[in-house]
Amino acid sequence: MSLTGKRLAFIGGGTMAEAMIRGLLDRHLVPPSHVLVTGPRRERRAELAKTYGVKALASNAEAATGAHVVVLSVKPQVLATVMRELRGKLEDEQLVLSIVAGATLRSLRDGLEHAAIIRAMPNTPAQVGMGVTAWTPTSAVDAEQRDRAKAILGALGEELMVDDENLVDMATALSGTGPTYVFLLMEALVDAGVHLGFSRRVAEELVLRTVEGSALFARKSGRHLAELRNMVTSPGGTSAAAIYQLEKGALRTVLSKAVYAAYQRTRELGAQAERKTEEPP
Repeated sequence: MSLTGKRLAFIGGGTMAEAMIRGLLDRHLVPPSHVLVTGPRRERRAELAKTYGVKALASNAEAATGAHVVVLSVKPQVLATVMRELRGKLEDEQLVLSIVAGATLRSLRDGLEHAAIIRAMPNTPAQVGMGVTAWTPTSAVDAEQRDRAKAILGALGEELMVDDENLVDMATALSGTGPTYVFLLMEALVDAGVHLGFSRRVAEELVLRTVEGSALFARKSGRHLAELRNMVTSPGGTSAAAIYQLEKGALRTVLSKAVYAAYQRTRELGAQAERKTEEPP
């Protein structure tokens, strides 16, 4: 087991860090005694310690000391401060796993003065063990450390290692931000159902089941999505009438523009992170 006997330090105890901790403990990959988590709020630290039996600390540097894997799970706006706290305090053999949105390998490497770093982008369904995470390592990350990262990220759902960091930016726009597009589509469908005359509760149940079932069917069928759509589109039928309006409204183009806008914003955040790293404290 790649995590047997290993200690993990989560720098930041937010929603995604909690999802990772819960997934790791549920799968018995590490015992609670080998997990440390930090955070600025005493109440939050107490809540995590009570719920999961992990050790919660206020000091980031103290938590990172002796940990085999240091997970950076803070908000992007506090990353520069956290990196200053940890700079020069990490041992060469320690692995840093960052899930901070937009933070590039370069900004992390320079900000921490550390070489063994993995950048990952999980998405919201990770909170229920159904996430998908794209990740990429620096050249200093060895095979054993990659296996540890796979085990940690696998606790959130599916994980996919990519060789080009730009693909993580692209995944941030597609799968990382993707749940936002799906939630908006679902919200719009519920509103349309209410407009037809359903109660909101019934409309929500119909939409939730439809989206969940469609995704599962698409995965299990193994067929091209266009083929699946054609299967339910009878000549002159209801689906054909609906698709005509969706295509007329340029749904594909709008979605493509949305994903590209998210990608551009990810690149901007990365550039900002690199500039902050270069600024004197």
